[in-house]
Amino acid sequence: METYTLMRHFADSWGLVAMMVFFLGVVAFIFRPGAKKAADQAAFIPLKED
Repeated sequence: METYTLMRHFADSWGLVAMMVFFLGVVAFIFRPGAKKAADQAAFIPLKED
């Protein structure tokens, strides 16, 4: 099997699964309990004076 064909089959199957797992992990990380406080602190970083 050619390298391109092998990589194409991998991307069509397991690559999609890996990207979906990563996306769901990021969404779960953002909406976890206690994330609002950290997000609010990060949002005000540019507004703080030295």
